[in-house]
Amino acid sequence: MTGPTAGLPLEGITVVSCEQAVAAPLATRQLADLGARVIKVERPGSGDFARAYDETVRGMSSHFVWLNRSKESLTLDLKNPEAVRVMEELLRDADVFVQNFAPGAAERLGLGAERLRDLNPRLVTCSISGYGSAGPYRDAKAYDLLIQSETGLVSVTGTEDVPAKSGIPAADIGAGMYAFSGILAALYERERTGVGTDVEVSLFDSLVEWMGYPLYYAAYGGTPPRRTGTSHAAIAPYGTYAAGDGTEYVLSIQNEREWAAFCEVVLGDPAIATDPRFDTGSRRVAHRDELDAEIAARLAPLSGEEMGERLDRGRIANARRRELAEVLEHPQLSSRDRWRDVGTPVGEIRAVLPAIGLAGREARMDPVPGVGEHSAAILAALGYDETEVARLRHDGVL
Repeated sequence: MTGPTAGLPLEGITVVSCEQAVAAPLATRQLADLGARVIKVERPGSGDFARAYDETVRGMSSHFVWLNRSKESLTLDLKNPEAVRVMEELLRDADVFVQNFAPGAAERLGLGAERLRDLNPRLVTCSISGYGSAGPYRDAKAYDLLIQSETGLVSVTGTEDVPAKSGIPAADIGAGMYAFSGILAALYERERTGVGTDVEVSLFDSLVEWMGYPLYYAAYGGTPPRRTGTSHAAIAPYGTYAAGDGTEYVLSIQNEREWAAFCEVVLGDPAIATDPRFDTGSRRVAHRDELDAEIAARLAPLSGEEMGERLDRGRIANARRRELAEVLEHPQLSSRDRWRDVGTPVGEIRAVLPAIGLAGREARMDPVPGVGEHSAAILAALGYDETEVARLRHDGVL
């Protein structure tokens, strides 16, 4: 590896991943971003089923191009004993094995954590499942929306009248990031002990952890947080407010100093701050509808530019409520040169640099692979000649 990606912290680490969908591919892409070699094992023919989620990125799936850059694709039919032998050869010298099979499937294939650690004691294994390896929900289907529903996220998202799921796959993302951090911790531990360990992550446990504040609120407050759209169940004013020309800002008033400044500088009426309906945080929440009406009346004469200037002058926490087309052109991204071109089987696409930045080094932004694009090269490195590779293809192993 040369150039700005040289010397990344996971350079020299090899990850083999039997992955599909979102959670596991997100975890391994984070590892690849930091320099690891990631060999993605896919089904012969169709590959990871996320490849077919949609065709919006020049015929490729938006989920797939997001999650799979900088990886090598190897196709194997793991129900074939010869494919399992190839996996064993790969894993003898690998550092990490990730899988998001259904619970028990890895063991049935001969790829369970205990057996693999007999093969390679230094191997870090990571299993990602829907509900974990035990319990009454162990074998339940675990698509992201189902997990959002079971963990209560849907119950606190949306409006008072209509609950809603998160607009992004929150359970998958949570599990992927916990798997990523768990693998890093296991690799660090291996440096001290010389022995790998097993990391277990479930979508359910990940999202229950993210639900910490609502769960405490319900357990000790007696009632769950209200669904309030972009507002906040315990803070007001908080949420989306519009200037007279329709420009929308999201406001977050979190202390009395900001509240007084907001009334004086933005609303132009300091008396609102001491109105007995609004003079404490709890009273503002209790009288939220009246408060919002007062705010709307005073913002109506303002343009979006005037509203933004007043918010900044009053040092009020605020943000533009942007549509996705605006985010693609966000000045914070362009001014910091956060976009890169990434290769794919259908040409280059734009991608944002990863969130983890390392001084003087840039994350890997290598191409998104085609199905099985690297199978021959990976097998050649294991000692298979062209005749053997051709036979494996003919026999449906690859």
